[in-house]
Amino acid sequence: MTWLKPTWPAPHQVQAVCTTRTGGISQVPFDTLNLGDHVGDQPAAVAHNRRLVAETLNLASTPLWLQQVHGVTVARHNVDNLGCSADASVSFEKTEVCVVMTADCLPVLFCDRAGTRVAAAHAGWRGLCDGVLEATVRALDCDPADLLAWMGPAIGPQAFEVGSEVRAAFMAHHQQAAEAFKPKPDGKWLADIYQLGRQRLAALGLVAVYGGEFCTYTQQDRFFSFRRDGQTGRMASLIWLS
Repeated sequence: MTWLKPTWPAPHQVQAVCTTRTGGISQVPFDTLNLGDHVGDQPAAVAHNRRLVAETLNLASTPLWLQQVHGVTVARHNVDNLGCSADASVSFEKTEVCVVMTADCLPVLFCDRAGTRVAAAHAGWRGLCDGVLEATVRALDCDPADLLAWMGPAIGPQAFEVGSEVRAAFMAHHQQAAEAFKPKPDGKWLADIYQLGRQRLAALGLVAVYGGEFCTYTQQDRFFSFRRDGQTGRMASLIWLS
């Protein structure tokens, strides 16, 4: 199994990992480390892959797998919330594992500088536009200036084509969002989801933002991409306190 570790100055007790597409047992088109149980893969393969991740990372508890709906709900990590509909989760306790699944959408991991709280957020363009990052920062219940954020693998700005309605929706919240869109000759736009995320976080006063150098669409050997492949698997971005 291969994974990415965030490059950020998080406290030593903050553990964080983003999986790639390799190292599991799922068959084409979910090859191989698919962690999504909602994409049409064999349930036994997904369960095996999730166990493999937990064992390889030596997790002390079951990750809080969510039913993600491209919304702004943030779940507090507890056993009663396993499988709940939400697009982010927070934890203030050791060994509780927050996790989000993505395959083009933007995963954002958070921790505070003291290493007392963590969160994971799934930000597709709808959730990002509607405020899932803002909701996650509020749920962390501390000064945003005291937080660190890491943006994991998402679709890159050279590949994320959207319509004018998407640009208009972001600009309705922040006129500065126009800077994250480049026009195409056919009337479509290329959107930089990383820049949009940074803008939203900066507006909250969170400026310690890292990551954002990947592209799920073009890096086919490393990442799943729904926009590229349609039916495909999901990576997971996990964070917890040790």
